[in-house]
Amino acid sequence: MAISTKLMMRQGQALVMTPQLLQAIKLLQFSNLELSAFLHEELERNPLLEAQDGDYADDPGDRATGKGDDDRDHRHEADHGAGAEPREGDWASDTLAVDSATLSSDLGADMGNAFEPEGPAVATQAPQEALEGAGLSATSWNGSGGGLADGEAPNLEAYVAARPSLHEHLAEQLALACPDPRRRLIGQAIIDGVDETGYLRENLDDIAGRLGTERAESEAVLTLIQSFDPSGVGARDLAECLAIQLKERDRYDPAMQIFVANLPLVAKREFGQLAKLCGVDAEDIADMAAELRSLDPKPGRAFGDSPIQPLVADVIVRAAPDGSWLVELNSDALPKVLVNHNYAAKVSAGARDADKTFISTCLQNANWLTKSLEQRSRTILKVASEIVRLQDAFLANGVEHLRPLNLRTIADAIGMHESTVSRVTSNKYMMTPRGIFELKYFFSASIATTSGGEAHSAESVRFRIKQMIDRETADDVLSDDAIVARLKAADIDIARRTVAKYRDSLRIPSSVDRRRTKIAMARGQAR
Repeated sequence: MAISTKLMMRQGQALVMTPQLLQAIKLLQFSNLELSAFLHEELERNPLLEAQDGDYADDPGDRATGKGDDDRDHRHEADHGAGAEPREGDWASDTLAVDSATLSSDLGADMGNAFEPEGPAVATQAPQEALEGAGLSATSWNGSGGGLADGEAPNLEAYVAARPSLHEHLAEQLALACPDPRRRLIGQAIIDGVDETGYLRENLDDIAGRLGTERAESEAVLTLIQSFDPSGVGARDLAECLAIQLKERDRYDPAMQIFVANLPLVAKREFGQLAKLCGVDAEDIADMAAELRSLDPKPGRAFGDSPIQPLVADVIVRAAPDGSWLVELNSDALPKVLVNHNYAAKVSAGARDADKTFISTCLQNANWLTKSLEQRSRTILKVASEIVRLQDAFLANGVEHLRPLNLRTIADAIGMHESTVSRVTSNKYMMTPRGIFELKYFFSASIATTSGGEAHSAESVRFRIKQMIDRETADDVLSDDAIVARLKAADIDIARRTVAKYRDSLRIPSSVDRRRTKIAMARGQAR
């Protein structure tokens, strides 16, 4: 059979993901910060896009289409055009009043009790000459104190004291405590191996081998660093970190040394076995445990905190006077970009073919972006409104009344695909009278009831478990089986392993550990 090349035509249907469609899908799952970063890049890439400052009084519906650009362009030309005449109240005008008589007339106030001019130069010279002699002129005044020579306001952020990092804090102490350049070099290498929690994660032998020094010398420098602030820094494990802090408090006696060396037993609350190992009674063990709890297991975290990023809600839910809920988009979280159609028309009027093609492409991309942003806002509002409708009991009565919900329920109700709802609820937050919640918080699995009634949400069951454990006493600690029995009495059909899983997700220890902890705390309070 001969093999040959043929050209054939076939007709078929296929879903083609255009770049614009991919962009619209990507915008849906962006958070506020990610969307701001994306729009910043688009503003730099597309000359027809401009950021809205939020001070315009035009109709919000015209902002997406670019209407109202005429007034804005004229205003920009009036403000920044060459040879613009100074307006009334313009601080850059040359008629700046500097004498008391003119100031008194302009301000309508008596200047008789004003401070006298300082220095004879200002008093003897003409007002305008006095200003120029002092390095100032009315035309150089820009309305902002301490302005630069080029008219720009100073960067105040440059004068804000930066918070030193842990490495910088240790390096400063090393420079003062170690005059020997050789040991200072070893100390800097050790400091570089300290992580943000304050622990030395790099092997000391590796550091000594890399620098070609003796192990004993590196150990001596490490001991010096371990005496620095914060207490416990430079430790290689938790036991060493706690030992350093106890030594500084003069509490590292032989009994405490054995206590710290058996941290696994401390975590399990095996106080009886610890008392035998340390040779002390139960009261001393309780005191030693309290001393240990007062120490800082992560001494470097005070320096390693990253700036807290404020959480901005995408949707705001408020109670209406008639008892319903008002759902609206947060204006602070909405993207604000405009398409400058006037600029596109002016540039295209006398441009070459290549420039016209570029402007046409930019205009098409800008229009598509604004439409995608508008569609994104409408979709978020539609999904959030349906969530509020279905979770009305939660908003009114609390977590115990949170209904089980899945993506398909929302998708069927608003006529969208589940994947679209999943993208919309990712990294989006809703501000309610009960706090700020991620949209995904309202979706939880269902737990059946023993009577066959309406199912409970997993989140509400988890909340009930936490409430039960919070009300425990040292004499009445609930086991997982006891929690299952109480939940079934409340018409919640749940298995023991599910209770254990929910308890672990809440980071709640077992009933044995909880009992030991409560007994130890009760003894401490009794003393």
